[in-house]
Amino acid sequence: MTARLPSDARRILTAQALRAFAYGFGAVLLGVTLAQRGYSSTEVGLVLTTVVVGTVIASMSLARYADRVGRRRCYVTMYLLLVVVGAVFSSPAPLWLLIVVSLSGALSTDVVESGPFTSLEQPMLATALAGTERLGGFGRYNAVATAGGSLGALAAGLPALVHHWSRAAPPDQRWFLLFVPVAAAGALVATTLSAAVEAPAPASGSSGPAGRLGRSRPTVYRLCGLFALDSFGGGFVIQAFVAYWFSTRFKASIGVVGLVFFASGLLQTASFLVAIRLGDRFGLLRTMVFTHLPSNVLLASVAFAPALGVAVGLWLARVCLSQMDVPARQAYLMALVDPAEQTAAAAYTNTARYVTKPLGPVLAGAAQSVAPGLPFVFAGSIKAVYDVVLWRWFRRVPIPDAGATGSPSGAQLPFPSLDRTTEEEAP
Repeated sequence: MTARLPSDARRILTAQALRAFAYGFGAVLLGVTLAQRGYSSTEVGLVLTTVVVGTVIASMSLARYADRVGRRRCYVTMYLLLVVVGAVFSSPAPLWLLIVVSLSGALSTDVVESGPFTSLEQPMLATALAGTERLGGFGRYNAVATAGGSLGALAAGLPALVHHWSRAAPPDQRWFLLFVPVAAAGALVATTLSAAVEAPAPASGSSGPAGRLGRSRPTVYRLCGLFALDSFGGGFVIQAFVAYWFSTRFKASIGVVGLVFFASGLLQTASFLVAIRLGDRFGLLRTMVFTHLPSNVLLASVAFAPALGVAVGLWLARVCLSQMDVPARQAYLMALVDPAEQTAAAAYTNTARYVTKPLGPVLAGAAQSVAPGLPFVFAGSIKAVYDVVLWRWFRRVPIPDAGATGSPSGAQLPFPSLDRTTEEEAP
């Protein structure tokens, strides 16, 4: 956990921190500024939907072409597209132009996204790191993203503060210009990555052409289905709904809700670092399942909280555990597939999470009309099913050596101390 990361890994984390700050800033301002410009709720929904559609299109395109075109070239291009997004959204551009740039896939509606950028960063990190270094790298990667996004969201209060000081302050949409220097800096960092982060040639007989799924296709498709189920469950309790529920159920003020989410961000950041030690001690799959499953029990329990203090306590306890599976999941996926399949595997699994998540909020609204806390019960139950099925399907699946070490020998598992289940329970 304390080992110094290789230079390419440090550069990826630096570029990602810049983007996370911009996304945290933009996630708060996006809907507000669209409404201030006079767009109807339907038009705002259209733009936000287009952002999600663009994320899916860009991720699937990278899955197919990134390894052939070059990961570094695609990575720089995505940051340059983010520069364009910032310039357009800060200008009085017409609705159609906002929709066009949203389709680029460079924008995100989430503070910490799982889109085309991460579909490139995950395989590049996996290539730059080997063996037990990989889990530590992914732990830091997610900690940096959460911390950067939280700072960006906090900085989103700056426009209102400036308006309080001066009536001549620029309108909120102009603050999207912040994306331009931040994204440009990210592009500059991306250009310094070495050729070592590029996709290796596919191993003979083990995979298809670069950018395609070969040997690992059935495994990746199973994981796509499971990750889609997990994301669908998470859609029932998106942050906006939780804030609404605290406010209506317990009359919590905006200030209190803001403090709860700020504390959530701090706990999530710390949990990513703790997950590294758990993964080292108990294994990747066990860390994924046996931290995530208790968190879902806590999530369902929030529905039955009799008072605000209890609800907040259960929520924060859940937050301490709920994201520990993320770095383990990313490292596990990268270790499970051949090196030449890593970009496609990351893109497909990330896209699967995006496709189903928008369904959750709609169904959460319907569920709440039946019982106020029912969305928490549904979310916890669905996500618990994901944990159980993941364990049953993958507890006997060995991790091929080529997935992490690049060794052709196949003589040992890439994480001999991390996934004891693959040795102890293999049939």
